[in-house]
Amino acid sequence: MVVEPMGIPVLILKEGTQRTTGRDALRTNIMAARAVAEMLRTTLGPKGMDKMLVDALGDVTITNDGATILDKAELQHPAAKMLVQIAKGQDEEVGDGTKTTVIFAGELLRHAEELLDKNIHPTVIVSGYRKALTEAIKYLYEIAVPINIDDEETLKKIAMTSLTSKAVHDAREYFAELAVKAVKQIAEKRGDKYYIDLDNIQIIKKYGGSLLDSMLVYGVVLDKEVVHPGMPRRVENAKIALIDAPLEVEKPEITAKINITSPDLIKAFLDEEAKILKEQVEKIASTGANVVICQKGIDEVAQHFLAKKGILAVRRVKRSDMEKLEKATGGKIISNIDDLTPEDLGEAEKVEEKKVGEDKMVFVEGCKNPKAVSIVIRGGLERLVDEAERSLRDALAAVADAIKDGMIVAGGGAVEVELAKHLRDYAKTIGGKEQLAVEAFAKSLEGLAMALAENAGLDPVEIIMKLRAAHEKEDGKWYGINVFTGDIEDMMKLGVIEPVSVKANAIKAGVEAATIVLRIDDVIAASKIEKPEETGKGPGGEEEE
Repeated sequence: MVVEPMGIPVLILKEGTQRTTGRDALRTNIMAARAVAEMLRTTLGPKGMDKMLVDALGDVTITNDGATILDKAELQHPAAKMLVQIAKGQDEEVGDGTKTTVIFAGELLRHAEELLDKNIHPTVIVSGYRKALTEAIKYLYEIAVPINIDDEETLKKIAMTSLTSKAVHDAREYFAELAVKAVKQIAEKRGDKYYIDLDNIQIIKKYGGSLLDSMLVYGVVLDKEVVHPGMPRRVENAKIALIDAPLEVEKPEITAKINITSPDLIKAFLDEEAKILKEQVEKIASTGANVVICQKGIDEVAQHFLAKKGILAVRRVKRSDMEKLEKATGGKIISNIDDLTPEDLGEAEKVEEKKVGEDKMVFVEGCKNPKAVSIVIRGGLERLVDEAERSLRDALAAVADAIKDGMIVAGGGAVEVELAKHLRDYAKTIGGKEQLAVEAFAKSLEGLAMALAENAGLDPVEIIMKLRAAHEKEDGKWYGINVFTGDIEDMMKLGVIEPVSVKANAIKAGVEAATIVLRIDDVIAASKIEKPEETGKGPGGEEEE
């Protein structure tokens, strides 16, 4: 960049820096963000298509999950990367609605571009969008319908709505049931609100079988085998010791030498080791434990003593699994075997080693009131199992959000068209140029319903006209598109339901993304660092053959 006061050139940016200013910078950024939105647009809704993503190593991912597509598609443009971050934020906050966020941001930018062509300043557009957002969120919570955690039927419909657009469409009822049972089991009431930590639901994928072979375990599944062949493979009325200490004779920290001068001394040394391990096993057995789950290693000698006592043992269990076991069995993780008491033991109806697919796994089942559960996902195709896991996580998040919010809205484009109708009335009260921005916001909301119609092979203009007409009726606020028949129907009666926070968050995040892009009028990009060329010389400087 060169500034020429009085004809003297002054360089203020480093050589090789590229600078784009004004409308050019704005249009480039809008174009990049819209390209990302267009990429996701075809995946929206039950009739949306899937994307196949192949990484640099040739690994294939087939998915229509918005967060996964954006994560795996290595986008280069800085404005496009911002949309990826917005989608990730939506995924972490509410776990669903990532496609809605990005497509809505793309629609806002498309309509903003039309306003820019009419010489409306970006800050006026941003201000109008912010006012529209405040009004939309306020109205969204006004029309939302309250629900109860005990209304399992509605919660199941929420999970099914989340799963309808996924690859597990055929098994969605079964998966919805798993999701509702799992979330209800781990929900904790704190005051008058429910607290749900989805990390307490362990998801294990095992290739083989069909999706309907997936199961919910009221306890924890360990991807480990029983350590010794002499141990029982099934223990009823299990009393479980959770140990975060090695069942081994610890080696000294510093380098120590033991001088042994005769074979008797070797025997005495080994006998002493065995005696220490035997005492540790005796201590565990004296508390009444018949299952030992250890985070560290278990010595072969200790394994032998445990097997003689009829104790089932598993070693090298992950810390996260130990914490889940603590929540599921009511036991307590202890880090010193001498401190173990009968009160520290967890309880389960049975602990059993089972073969799932090719692998053996240990199932800790039948816990009384477990606050951690496990879902084992099966499927005939490895890619399908991966996609089933992503779909299930979305369904779990949707059910958790609905329980936490206690409020729901209808899907199928119904809530977007209802908000757009309200915003058009609101725009008239604002006046001025900001009114145009509020109307553009309303059109952008309708763009989501149009994307649903397009993906179902319907005429979007005709559908929007029918939807607007339906929403003018007194009881028409929940009318949306039935993408399977092409008709306009009451989505609440059809059971197409979403938690209010998924919609509210998607709209907020979409506006944030669009306003960030609209406020940039100058892009200063440093020159890329070039890698030094390889000369073909060896480490010593000589030519390599």
